Amino acid sequence: MHNRQDVGQKSRIGILGSGDVGRALGRGFASRGYLVKIGSRTPNSNKLRDWMKQAGKFVSVGSFADAATYGDFVVLATLGTAVEEVIDLAGASALEGKLLIDVAVPLDFSKGMPPGLFVGTTDSLGERIQRKLPRTKVVKAFNIVGNPTMINPKMKEGLPTMIIAGNDAGAKNQVASILREFGWEEPIDIGGIEGARWLEALVPLWVRVAQQVGSWTVAFKVLRE
Repeated sequence: MHNRQDVGQKSRIGILGSGDVGRALGRGFASRGYLVKIGSRTPNSNKLRDWMKQAGKFVSVGSFADAATYGDFVVLATLGTAVEEVIDLAGASALEGKLLIDVAVPLDFSKGMPPGLFVGTTDSLGERIQRKLPRTKVVKAFNIVGNPTMINPKMKEGLPTMIIAGNDAGAKNQVASILREFGWEEPIDIGGIEGARWLEALVPLWVRVAQQVGSWTVAFKVLRE
């Protein structure tokens, strides 16, 4: 096991999900000296072995329960349809009292592309997660951009805007600090976790914009007069 002293007291991060988003955020955290453990159904896959070689010495893989227990805080980066099962596999007790950065989106591909939402406008995946984990500090973040844009988001037109939502002010301040480390400006905080309804609803719009302009590395920016 790595010693925190090796990385100047940086936190341990547990990432639930080993897809493109989880691996991208894992690389981002590791590149800034955090100790990262990705939780996966298939921790011994060739894909994750390759990822560990690329991401460096501060990363490891294990089960969802391993990652949840390991992390001082946790990132939820699974498919929206898998969220509740993954939380059950991780264990609510391992997440109690911790910050949980929720990156998941309830995308519905039942009618193909572009997607809709399987929950929205009167509820959200973020709210469902908070209800399932009442003693966890859930903050919705990162979900409104594609995974290539989550770290070092500067584009030729400038920096996009990150928007976050959650019930715990201290947890949101922690996420804002992480965002600044990753190259973002101060995020816009839209209030409680019910704001996740609108952050999640933004994603099907983002997909439609990306399709229209022919690029998945697009993002929105809030402009002020």
